[in-house]
Amino acid sequence: MSRSSECISRTEQATPFHEGERAVQEQAGVRDIENWARKIVRDYFPDQHLEFHTNLPFLVAAARDVQRRPWVTLLTGPEGFVSAPDQRHLRIDGALPAGDALSDGLTDGADLGLLGIELATRRRNRANGRVQRQDDGALLFSLDQSFGNCPQYIRERAWHRVPNHQQGPVINGSALTALQVQWVKQADTFFIASGYRGEGADARFGMDASHRGGDPGFVEILENGRLRFPDFAGNNHFNTIGNLLVDPRVGLLFVDFATGSLLQLTGTAEIVWDGPILDHYPGAQRLVDITIEEVIEMRDAVPLRWEQEADSVRSLRVLDKVQESADVTSFYLGARDDGPLADFAPGQHLPIEVVDPDTGERHARTYSLSNAPGDGGYRISVKREPQGRVSRLLHDKIGVGTVLSARKPSGDFILDHGTSPLLLVSAGVGITPMLSMLESLAISGSTRPATFLHAARDGLHHPFKRVVDALVGGASPGAPGDGLYQAYVSGSDWEGL
Repeated sequence: MSRSSECISRTEQATPFHEGERAVQEQAGVRDIENWARKIVRDYFPDQHLEFHTNLPFLVAAARDVQRRPWVTLLTGPEGFVSAPDQRHLRIDGALPAGDALSDGLTDGADLGLLGIELATRRRNRANGRVQRQDDGALLFSLDQSFGNCPQYIRERAWHRVPNHQQGPVINGSALTALQVQWVKQADTFFIASGYRGEGADARFGMDASHRGGDPGFVEILENGRLRFPDFAGNNHFNTIGNLLVDPRVGLLFVDFATGSLLQLTGTAEIVWDGPILDHYPGAQRLVDITIEEVIEMRDAVPLRWEQEADSVRSLRVLDKVQESADVTSFYLGARDDGPLADFAPGQHLPIEVVDPDTGERHARTYSLSNAPGDGGYRISVKREPQGRVSRLLHDKIGVGTVLSARKPSGDFILDHGTSPLLLVSAGVGITPMLSMLESLAISGSTRPATFLHAARDGLHHPFKRVVDALVGGASPGAPGDGLYQAYVSGSDWEGL
């Protein structure tokens, strides 16, 4: 990182964040993220980041035009168009589409924010620095800061090149057309450019290119053509929000992944920090409203096309959180966009990703679904382990309204469709897939004989006891009341056993 600004104290030099980022962190109560960030924000590219960037088919680039307005675009080129002379530089032999807003912006010494993103794997890394034009027209990027980002909110897409690509027309305007409005409303992804340039030379100053994702419709069209999007929990660096706090100028890029068309917007941002309006956006920490000043649409702009993976990640919202026993809590999950969820078979599990709201760290875990199929939602029931990083995170920090990422339910441990007598055996929190099977039998009105044996430490540690009693006792319509249910406990404090 640059150390040339004499007006910056040693304490400030030690932080990778500028004043806007620090102010937002302070407001959010996460200033201690700096201790973590010092370890991961580097002034060089780690070897894995160099390998990553040099194998990408495109880079997301954020810079300013001659009027100092931020824009964001895609830099593309043939295979290997990005190379690495050393660990502090990238050579980019790529090109901008004709009519791109940044055609006159990538001049010598210009701030450039880069986002390397591999949609198929949901991997992304960010880099901020400056650019120099080479004699052969290539760009030489000199790094100031580099760090990785978690894959939260990224939709998986596989890419391919289009042979004999020909770019389409360019459409300029000061407001969105009706077709562009529909484009924005249907988007599940956009990229955003923001920046801050203070006095002196400082690695913390420059441009940032970032990703935002959600279910289609997460970007709203407001009156007078303004845009709004919710800002959810991330890595707590607050690079974009911190930039906008001190410089509200902003650029957005929407990509039509099916056609390679690009929609560039520039304007100003207003941050909605709090108020009743946030109640309409469960899980959002703040809102960002964009006033559009200029629009550029480039049809068939890049020679790349993307297709969404069938098993792509879905955004789920925590609808309810219920304690089932002394150490087991259930989380009721629904689609963030209120759309239908993928069905599942009794006994299957749900792969989820949980982000620590304090550190931004992402954790992947798999939990059995404890509800029966058919109610339109998912329920996972998690035991709090004293040394379990994710179980403690779920119990202590994840509440109603929190947004999680999840893949489709999967697994081969499922209830078959036979008619022979069924024996279900579980212990502790292992009751979860058995409960899904038992509830499924009850809901379907099955007459299949079922025996359920469960072991628990004591009465306080038997989750779903009342539910199972009702199902086996026939209190629920269609419940297998003739079945046998026995619970074995090691303690003697269970009344009524």
